[in-house]
Amino acid sequence: QVRLVESGGDLVQPGGSLRLSCAASGFTLDDYALSWFRQAPGKEREGVSCISTNGGTTYYSDSLKGRFTISRDNAKNTLFLQMNTLKSEDTAVYYCAANSVGCTSWPGDYDYWGQGTQVSVSS
Repeated sequence: QVRLVESGGDLVQPGGSLRLSCAASGFTLDDYALSWFRQAPGKEREGVSCISTNGGTTYYSDSLKGRFTISRDNAKNTLFLQMNTLKSEDTAVYYCAANSVGCTSWPGDYDYWGQGTQVSVSS
């Protein structure tokens, strides 16, 4: 059974940090570009970051301004997102997704999705 399972979401104060993880089972992540998307209440799902199959290329939403770092450990079949200097506008459900074609910003291009993990930033 193919699964992506996110973890690490939490309630954090503005300025705080979180590290999200996405563990894959039932398939190997090596052949997939991996992305993080997020969806805030009442808003469309948006791309946050993407990493190529070997980790050599990364992409970030312009709005993040260097606060987030995406990484992957293919040996552990896991994707990560380090989020620093969190702001209230980062509050959303964060999803990981796998794309056999490569990094794209369109959610419809992705083959597999996790169920999401809630990140809430509030004082």
